[in-house]
Parts: sequence; C-alpha cells; structure tokens
Amino acid sequence: MRHRRMEYFVIGMFVGTAGGILIGLLFAPDSGIRTRQRLANEALRVADAARAVADRAERAAELVGSRMDHYLGRDEEVAWRKVRELREGVQKYSRTVMMP
Repeated sequence: MRHRRMEYFVIGMFVGTAGGILIGLLFAPDSGIRTRQRLANEALRVADAARAVADRAERAAELVGSRMDHYLGRDEEVAWRKVRELREGVQKYSRTVMMP
C-alpha cells in the first residue's frame, strides 16, 4: 500500500510540474519567441557557470594531486634514505663484529 502511495505521489509531482510549466508558458507576459530566447539565454548562462565550476574543480583536483605526489615522493625519498642509513649501519656493525 505504501509503495502505491509513493508511485502516485511521484506521478503527481511530474504531472504538476509539467502542467505548471505549460500554464506558465501560456500565460507568460512575453511572446513565445521571446520566452524561448530568454530560456535559451538562461540555459547558456547556467551551462557557462557549470563549465566554470568544473574548470575550478579540475584545477583544484590537479593541485591536490600534485601536492600529494610531492609529499608522497618526499616521504618515499626519506624512507629510502633511512633504508640506506640502516644498511650502512648494519654493514659497519658487521665489519666491527667480524674483525678480531
């Protein structure tokens, strides 16, 4: 029963939205050509804004990625340096222990 109510609600939302748009276009103060032009201009403006946001997000992702590469690379470099130091220490220790 509850599932059926949700179906009716969603159908009602779609029908109400479509009806509202249709009535709004029919009773708009501008002619159809002007209304379509205004809608097209608004769509272009929204698309431009979305592209700008996507560009900023891409630049931010590249910046974060490069910083992560930098820090991870630095950590890796430090780790290899420590490994070399440990090897050298083990070799020095081995030489001193082996020498009579």
